Amino acid sequence: METADTTVLVADDQAMIRAGLVALLSNEPGLRVLAEAADGDAALAAVRRRRPDVVLMDVRMPGKDGIAAAADIIAETGGETSVIMLTVHDLDEYVYAALRAGASGFLLKDATPEELVKAVHTVAAGDALLSPRVTKRLLQRFAALGVRDARSELSVLTERELDVLLEVARGGSNAEIARNLGLAELTVKSHLYHVMQKLHLSSRTQLVITAYETGLVCPGQAEVRPRQASA
Repeated sequence: METADTTVLVADDQAMIRAGLVALLSNEPGLRVLAEAADGDAALAAVRRRRPDVVLMDVRMPGKDGIAAAADIIAETGGETSVIMLTVHDLDEYVYAALRAGASGFLLKDATPEELVKAVHTVAAGDALLSPRVTKRLLQRFAALGVRDARSELSVLTERELDVLLEVARGGSNAEIARNLGLAELTVKSHLYHVMQKLHLSSRTQLVITAYETGLVCPGQAEVRPRQASA
């Protein structure tokens, strides 16, 4: 049985960059570009019409910027459309804001074509895309911020759901989590769905941020597991 192509929307205010991305992705087997947009408002409108699997979104655009558009897209689609942020600016405020908005990944525009294509496939499969450099800086930021009280916030999760959340925070893919916990990959996806529903989150990266901000895991330390009654 043939699998459906992963559908993509490309949003960038620079016509040449947008055309190059569209051409690259259109020539890749298994990917299909549905639409393109020159600003955040146009991207949001196109997502409403076409419902792509993945949006490649420039951070800095006129009108509604990419981060605001990403937050709106993820909220409106319930995370069914994943967003990869594209930028030439490797700045902490962009990275952190994009991930808090629910973006599934952050890619610099000097990435190779192979890295770009792999990124689209990765987030379409439900995994997050965080480079080691970005992850290290995020962990340093969380270490400086301190944590919220995890006891009440995570008490709605079962022990198995906490296990899955912990594995996500460690950077595991669904397949890796399934292997580490001795579960079927479909079971992992089911647990992730329920965790997101219970914590009112829409993306994998928001799960990672929540795990660190609540102290479930701490940079450079062993994980902290809140005591709870649920099984």
